[in-house]
Amino acid sequence: MKTSLKIIGKFIDMLGNFCSLLMVLMILNVFYDVIMRYFFNDVSIGMQELEWHLFAAMFMFGIAYTLKEDAHVRVDIFYDAMTKRKKAFINIFGSIIFALPITLLIFYYSIDYTLDAYTMGEGSGDPGGLPHRWIVRSVIPLSSLFLVLAIIHVVLSQIQILTNNDSSNTTKHEGEH
Repeated sequence: MKTSLKIIGKFIDMLGNFCSLLMVLMILNVFYDVIMRYFFNDVSIGMQELEWHLFAAMFMFGIAYTLKEDAHVRVDIFYDAMTKRKKAFINIFGSIIFALPITLLIFYYSIDYTLDAYTMGEGSGDPGGLPHRWIVRSVIPLSSLFLVLAIIHVVLSQIQILTNNDSSNTTKHEGEH
């Protein structure tokens, strides 16, 4: 189990680094677009579309990394005061009952959505826009697969907490004085 956790964790960490790269590319793209628009009066529809393509990929791929790092939004009023064991049960329950089914549903329906764009050769409707809309659409099923990996990582790491007997019943704030 430790080996699986390590491999999945490293893969998702690489995905997080990829999201950082996408963020830098998006910033450079916006910078270029703004300079070209305001200083040279040159507008590129393709570059503007690339902005939202990069943002979409960064956001969608970042979901798995955020889940793995336990950095997602949560109501922490009650959760912070719980023991590690209770947190582990909540995380396992939430991952299997809520996150996994919706992720698999999104994956299932996004496959046809992507394939339809590919088979009909869908591109931008705007002149000068980007061709091959299937590329950005493929981010949805791909990110769903990465999210399934992150869910597996969360469940395995929480099981590890439950099976680890040493200090698993202390809260996060105990001993931090």
